[in-house]
Amino acid sequence: MKERIQALLQELNKGIYEKEAELAMSLLAALAGESVILLGPPGVAKSMVARRLKSAFKNAKSFEYLMSRFSTPDEIFGPVSISKLKDADKYERNTEGYLPNADVAFLDEIWKAGPAIQNTLLTVINEKLFRNGDKEMKLPLKLLVSASNELPAQGEGLEALWDRFIIRIECSNIRQERNFSAMLLDNDSEKEVEVSSSLQISDDEYGEWNIMIDNIIVSPAILKCISAVRKALNNVPVTNSDEHHNVYVSDRRWKNIIRLLKASAFIHDRSVVGLSDILLMYHCLWQEPDEAEGIRNIVIHAMFVEFAAEIARLQIALESDIRVSRQHRATSKVRQSIEKIDADKKIYDSFYYHLLDHDTGNTYIFMTDYQTLRGATKENLGQMGVIYKDPKNPVRSIIRSYDGADTPKEARTVALTRDKDGIFIDGVYFKIERLARGEQQIILKEVGSISNHDYYKEIDMLADNIWKREFEIKNNMCISSDDKMAIDDIVKTFNKELALMRENTQKLEG
Repeated sequence: MKERIQALLQELNKGIYEKEAELAMSLLAALAGESVILLGPPGVAKSMVARRLKSAFKNAKSFEYLMSRFSTPDEIFGPVSISKLKDADKYERNTEGYLPNADVAFLDEIWKAGPAIQNTLLTVINEKLFRNGDKEMKLPLKLLVSASNELPAQGEGLEALWDRFIIRIECSNIRQERNFSAMLLDNDSEKEVEVSSSLQISDDEYGEWNIMIDNIIVSPAILKCISAVRKALNNVPVTNSDEHHNVYVSDRRWKNIIRLLKASAFIHDRSVVGLSDILLMYHCLWQEPDEAEGIRNIVIHAMFVEFAAEIARLQIALESDIRVSRQHRATSKVRQSIEKIDADKKIYDSFYYHLLDHDTGNTYIFMTDYQTLRGATKENLGQMGVIYKDPKNPVRSIIRSYDGADTPKEARTVALTRDKDGIFIDGVYFKIERLARGEQQIILKEVGSISNHDYYKEIDMLADNIWKREFEIKNNMCISSDDKMAIDDIVKTFNKELALMRENTQKLEG
């Protein structure tokens, strides 16, 4: 199925430029029994998309009409049969050649149509039914594509019709220069495309595929992802603005979205909806074009949320292990130093030496910093340090060496040197408290334990799984180049975080 649909889309895209996503999403809508609205200025090949989709189906009939405020139902649904009205007193339309007999229909400037047309379209789009006189016709309609260069006006009762168009796509001019040049020189771009009959979809196949699409499975994981997106729609960022919108999506619309995701799984030869199908639904969720990018990012985040959570969990574990590892190394170093030189200095709280006669006797220096200080010489006038109040015990002042980063709050910089009994602070000498006669030194213990994480292995596994998810999503036929760039952005962010974790893992090795 996937190979056939890819080949079909390749045929449909001949001579048309940068409309791959529009054609793919429109074909997907046709298979799911949904409708599409294309928004964009005139001259961006919106009508071409509908004309090309006709060629996807065998012996398909099409209907195309440009709406205006003067358009009448007769022009869309067919004129009233005068003979039947006269001979049988029946109000019935001759529908041959009009929308009720079309497989693919294109209605341009849809919002300019009058209420009589728009109200009839509600049933046509949603139920594929048309009431002709006293009979109800089941329509052969597979796809209705409408187009406009504007959103429906507020307060004119167009909300119900707007909601019927499940897929909403913005169309733009050709952006790449090479494609623009090719379009200018292409004499066949306006011609009807000839699709091989072996690729075209017959009515029998269409019916069989619809049954198969109904049987596609939606897993609890996918439903959880959709629920996360639904909750996030109450705070959608608006492009180029500080505003956030609460975007409303009807229950009927959600139901139709599920059908669309099933169709996507089907054309990719899967019996279960996958996360690669989820991205497509952002085309169905926005109410205003400025919401589309924000909603796409919400959907992408939901597709990668498990990796974001795993990276955050691993980062917390790594930071904890680094702190414990540093403490263990520092404790070991201080223990060795104490045994050799500073065995008579009294240790407080497992980390500090106490300075006598400084700041009313409440000043302490980190043992590890004291160990690394050098004596004063002509070449060494002092190592930079800071004095600051202990945030956990404000009556206590802490001295530590300082490398210019992470300055403690309200810290004062000083120059530090040492000798075997004390330290010089800006040249002023203070002794370190010694153990009293007979007093036992505390035993320095390594606090905490390092986890059994194999960080290199776990980081590599995360990177591999993220790549697989990226590859899976990008291989969905309906994903646009802009969508792929948005995927690239989040993957780059993950890769930077993983690279930093790899670098930090080296800190565990001393």
